[in-house]
Amino acid sequence: MTIQDTVDKFHDLYYNSEKQTWMNTYWFGIPVQKIPLDLWIYQEIIFEVKPDIIIETGTLNGGSALFMASMCDLMGKGIIVTIDINQMPRPFHNRIYYLFGSSTSDGIFTLVKDSIQPNDKVLVILDSDHSKDHVLKEISLYNQLVSIGSYLIVEDTNINGHPVYPDFGPGPMEAVEEFLKTDTSFIADHTKEKFFITQNSNGYLKRVS
Repeated sequence: MTIQDTVDKFHDLYYNSEKQTWMNTYWFGIPVQKIPLDLWIYQEIIFEVKPDIIIETGTLNGGSALFMASMCDLMGKGIIVTIDINQMPRPFHNRIYYLFGSSTSDGIFTLVKDSIQPNDKVLVILDSDHSKDHVLKEISLYNQLVSIGSYLIVEDTNINGHPVYPDFGPGPMEAVEEFLKTDTSFIADHTKEKFFITQNSNGYLKRVS
């Protein structure tokens, strides 16, 4: 058995034990449905980039937005603009701005774009509808907002058999692969996969030009 075989088996166990693991993970009491190892990578990226604005599509319960706002508190800079189609009670934090609507709608994208000042450093995280077409549309819109040296993080590239949820159908991984074939301004930064297991394999896209 190779190291990758071992990693994939653990990944499958972790993912399919969701009621014990990633669906039972909290930041200050708010659900945050991510592998904690990815959250650690997020804080490393946030410290490295020191973004003025973090754009997140797919708010859900607001746990990841709250986590990132806490990291921004520690740095003393940064806001989170987070987008979701559903309105529901979510945590208040003076660095979090909630937008309600589709991340790919003209209105929402215009609001996000207009919130960015010319010299802002921008980090983008995509975690909404995971169908390939939707993710590809998000990438085509939001990649242009990412600052050089910062990241476009495409979440849940692990589904559709990479290595979990093989029956999902084309999703984030396939969208990333298609995007990278035609855009040379981003590279997949595999150093952000150093903890072996990640929900975002091939999805930590660094803007290099």
